[in-house]
Amino acid sequence: MNKLDQYAKFYNDENLCFDLKLDNYAYKTYKKFFVGDNCLELGPSSGYMTKYFIKDFKHVTVVEGAKELIEKIPDYPNIKKIHCLFEKFETSEKFDTIIMNHVLEHIEDPIFVLKKLKNYLSENGRLIVGVPNANSLHRLAAVKMGILSNQYELNERDKNLGHYRVYDELLLRKHLEKSGFYIEHTGGIFLKFLSNKQIEEFLEEKILDAYYELSDLLPQFCALIYMIGRVENV
Repeated sequence: MNKLDQYAKFYNDENLCFDLKLDNYAYKTYKKFFVGDNCLELGPSSGYMTKYFIKDFKHVTVVEGAKELIEKIPDYPNIKKIHCLFEKFETSEKFDTIIMNHVLEHIEDPIFVLKKLKNYLSENGRLIVGVPNANSLHRLAAVKMGILSNQYELNERDKNLGHYRVYDELLLRKHLEKSGFYIEHTGGIFLKFLSNKQIEEFLEEKILDAYYELSDLLPQFCALIYMIGRVENV
């Protein structure tokens, strides 16, 4: 909890300018996979995407380990806010859609948490997982420039955000399948070829939108990779 409270200080609009835009693109992508009325969001931060989910679902439950962040989320009429570590979260509820965006890389034992979530997914429910991609163009370029020794190395921003690892498609698939999910769909979000600071300084909105629209052509090189999971043998 103490570590999460420390990392929470990094999650403000000043540090997350492009990240907020990327969240908007992620929401646009994920929305077509939503099912049912009951949603569980893990790691909502201060509710950047939650503000959309409360309009898409009748009931939204959010679980956040950083008290400073969860307190920033408004008390919407259809929301339940739980301040808790994912590892300690317990519920008898079943959820139609479970969303983990920019979360799994923060978890020390992701398979332990994913196995728990499998029990909370309703019949025919969907798990939506999105993580930063080790093979994103901007990370591959950083390797060529000698900024990173390899694309899986944690950079300073990763450390500030409390990341344990940088995923590629194979590792994400391995963690989901080992936890008992089968992969219904996989894809990428936003072709990112510059750093956040460079994007914010030099690229206008229509250019950003164009590189989001190109995501389906080169998903393996996008800034985010995502997978849609279902429980096996449903």
